[in-house]
Amino acid sequence: MPKVLIADKMSKKAKKIFSEKGLDVDVKTGLEKDELLSIIGKYDGVVVRSSTKITEKILKQAENLKIVGRAGIGVDNIDVDSATANGVVVMNTPFGNAITTAEHAIALMLGLMRNLPQANTSTHDGKWEKSKYMGQEVTGKVLGIIGCGNIGSIVADRAKGLRMRVISYDPFLTPERANILGVKKVELDELLQQADIISLHVPMTEQTKNILNKKTFGKCKKGVRIINCARGGLIDEKALIDAIEDGIVDGAAIDVYEVEPAKESILFGNDKIICTPHLGASTLEAQENVAIQIAEQMSDYLIEGAVTNALNMPSISADEAPILGPFVKLSEQLGLFAGQLMLSNFNKIEIEYVGTISDFNCAPITSAAVSGILKPSLSDINMVNAPSIAREKGITISEVKKDESSAYESYIKVTLHTKKDSFSIGGTVFSDGNPRIVQINGINLEAELNRNMLYVTNKDLPGLIGHLGSILGDEGINIASFNLGRNAPLKDAMALIGVDSEINSNVMENVKKLESIVTVNNLIFNIK
Repeated sequence: MPKVLIADKMSKKAKKIFSEKGLDVDVKTGLEKDELLSIIGKYDGVVVRSSTKITEKILKQAENLKIVGRAGIGVDNIDVDSATANGVVVMNTPFGNAITTAEHAIALMLGLMRNLPQANTSTHDGKWEKSKYMGQEVTGKVLGIIGCGNIGSIVADRAKGLRMRVISYDPFLTPERANILGVKKVELDELLQQADIISLHVPMTEQTKNILNKKTFGKCKKGVRIINCARGGLIDEKALIDAIEDGIVDGAAIDVYEVEPAKESILFGNDKIICTPHLGASTLEAQENVAIQIAEQMSDYLIEGAVTNALNMPSISADEAPILGPFVKLSEQLGLFAGQLMLSNFNKIEIEYVGTISDFNCAPITSAAVSGILKPSLSDINMVNAPSIAREKGITISEVKKDESSAYESYIKVTLHTKKDSFSIGGTVFSDGNPRIVQINGINLEAELNRNMLYVTNKDLPGLIGHLGSILGDEGINIASFNLGRNAPLKDAMALIGVDSEINSNVMENVKKLESIVTVNNLIFNIK
C-alpha cells in the first residue's frame, strides 16, 4: 500500500481522499529539516503547500519517493531539477486557486485606485478626509498584464467586465488565444509605455526575475500603478520605492515579497503601497479546492499511473493509463533491447508510432523508450528523468506518427542512429496485453520476451539451430522460446532465444566459434 505524508497544513479533505483511495496517509506538519530527513525515506508521496521545502538533500534521502504534490501553483519550495534527476514526479494544482488569485488582483487594483486602505484607517481614526483620498475610475484605463496564462487570463476577463482595455506581454500567448480573450498582444516595452495599471502573473524564473526594475520603470507611463499577486522577486523592491519617489509610479499593491514571511520590508510604511500577506490563494474555496485536487492527482498516479499537472513528466489521463500501460511497457523493453546493443555513440533516437496508437498521447511512451535505451549505461534512470538526461547528452529525440494500416493494429518502432549506422526494433502488444518483438533491423519475426535472451545474427546456413541447441543444452540451460527470422534464403538471418537461466561466458564463447555467426549478444530484460 503506497504511503503518503501530508507535510503542511491543508484541508482535512486531502487526508480523507487519500484514505478513501486506499493509501496509507500520515499528517505531520511543521517538521524541522532534520525531522523530515529522518522519515522521508519511508514515503511514496509527500504533499506540501509553501512552508515545507523539498530540497536536493531531502530528495536524495527519499529512496522510495515517487511523487511530490504541491497544493497550489508555485513550486519555488521544491527543487524540481533534483526531483527530475532522482526520478520523482512533481505535480501542482494550477487551476485550484486561479480564480481566487485573480479576484485578489482585481480587489487590490480597485483598492489602489480608490485609496481604500488609507481611507479606511483615516475614517477609523475619526477623520473625514474626502478630498485627500480622491480616487480614479478603472473604466477606460489600460491594464497591462504581464503573463496571460491561467490567472492572467481570468484577470483579463474580469477587467474587460469593468470596461478596461487590456493589453498583454506574454511570449507564449498565441494570436488566436489573444483574440479569444479579447486581449491585444504587445511587446514588453509597448506595455510599459501604454499601461495605466500593470499586473504581474508570471512564474519566478531567471527570465522573469526583477522584470520590473530601474530600467523598465524608466520606460513606464508616468503615474502607473503596479499589482503583484504572483511571486516575490518579479519586482526589484528598491527600484519600486525609487520609482514612487521619482513620481513614475503612483502606487503599488503587493501581495508577495522577495523574502517570506515578510516581517520586515522596505515596502512597509509607504502610504503609496498596499501590502497584504500573500493572500492571493487564501479563500476557503481555494484552500479546499487545491487540497482535493492534489490528493486526487497523487492518488491517481500512485494507484493507476495517471499523470495530471506534472511539471517534469508528460500527462497521462486516468482513462488513458490502462490503454497506454502495455505500450509503455513495450516501448521500455524495445528501448532496453536497443540500448544493450548500442551502449554509446548514438546521437538520435527516433520512435515511430503506426496505427491506432498514433491517435493517443505518445509522450509517456517515448519517455519510457528513452528510459529503456539509457538504462544499460545509466543505472539511476526512469521515465521522469530520461528525456532531460538524453538532451543533456546531446541526443535528439523525435516522434513520427503514421495513421495507416499495417499487419498490426498498433506498432511501435525504435531506431537508434549513429553518424554512420542505425539499429531498429519494432514491436506490438497482443490481445493478452503482453509485448512482442516483431521486427529487428527490417527482418520480421515474432518473439515474446524472457528475462534472459540470446540474440545472434548470422548467415542463413544449415545446421545452426542444432548447434545452438546443443551448446545451451551442454551448459544445462533450458530453452523457453526459439525465434528465427531472415531476409532471404541463405542470406542475413537472426535468432532470438529465450532461456530459463542466466547465459554464462562458456555459451557466449562457444556460439562465437560457430562458422555462420556474425554477432552474439546476451540480453537481460526486467520482466516481472
